[in-house]
Amino acid sequence: MQTSEKGVALIKSFEGLSLTAYKDSVGVWTIGYGWTQPVDGKPISAGMFIKQDTAERLLKTGLVSYESDVSKLVKVKLNQGQFDALVSFAYNLGSRSLSTSTLLRKLNAGDYAGAADEFPRWNKAGGQVLAGLSRRREAERALFLS
Repeated sequence: MQTSEKGVALIKSFEGLSLTAYKDSVGVWTIGYGWTQPVDGKPISAGMFIKQDTAERLLKTGLVSYESDVSKLVKVKLNQGQFDALVSFAYNLGSRSLSTSTLLRKLNAGDYAGAADEFPRWNKAGGQVLAGLSRRREAERALFLS
């Protein structure tokens, strides 16, 4: 399964686009659409700049990885909205967070409603509730339930 245009649009809208490196809310160097890994072998650092096409390539690279992870971790059938929501969740928080979550445990037990209700719990960064994360988790939950 692949992320739909609706799923990609959700990820882009919440990640935002920055062609210049910045530190995120917990101090991690970030560039493009929330990309935190090295870019073409170079660690992200102050003053780094990328082009729009590089940001799009990094996003696609991330999506392929997270799509694969979601497909491996989830043992029940998903519709497109559910898949897209889980890829967005993993893109933002990492596959490890998904793999160890109550959300995944409930989902794999067939409790789709219970899994949906876990999204809003993931709204903190550095121990602080962030409004942007609360909005993102609600959007992911709505997409999951669509």
